[in-house]
Amino acid sequence: MSEQTGPIPGVTGVDHIGVTVPDLDAARAFFVEVLGCEYMYTLGPFAHDDSWMSEHLNVADTTVMRQLHFFRLGGQAIFEVFEYDAEDQNPTPPLNSDIGGHHVALYVTDLDAAVAHLHRLGLRVLGEPTASSGPSEGQRWIYFLSPWGMQFELVSYPHGKAFDKGGQVPM
Repeated sequence: MSEQTGPIPGVTGVDHIGVTVPDLDAARAFFVEVLGCEYMYTLGPFAHDDSWMSEHLNVADTTVMRQLHFFRLGGQAIFEVFEYDAEDQNPTPPLNSDIGGHHVALYVTDLDAAVAHLHRLGLRVLGEPTASSGPSEGQRWIYFLSPWGMQFELVSYPHGKAFDKGGQVPM
């Protein structure tokens, strides 16, 4: 790293979240029918016969991005969902404890109703809703897995969190 410090100039927020899935049709059903996303559009396929893929995407040059779909959730969050063909592709999603592990947290107004719905759909829900304490007191949360094993979290804090009493609750 250079000797310069400080945040990237001009950053104002998250534009989109990119996710790679094993089956784009199944993922589209999940994003639309389970999460309630609006399908926006499709791009692809993309392949190059030079070093473009490794230089720009940090994948093997022989990788083919078969297609990608864009989805919008709640009028704001954008999911960019990819399906790749790659010789060295790891089919196992990372755990939260793995380097590069991650989850996507979604706000819900009624956590108990949302969890009951996930159970009715047959999705894997991890444990029971947990009440946070300390600065996050007022929040309840739970993790669940997509059909391909990606970790999602539902959170709810209809009366705010302790650290931000009087703050805004996501709509």
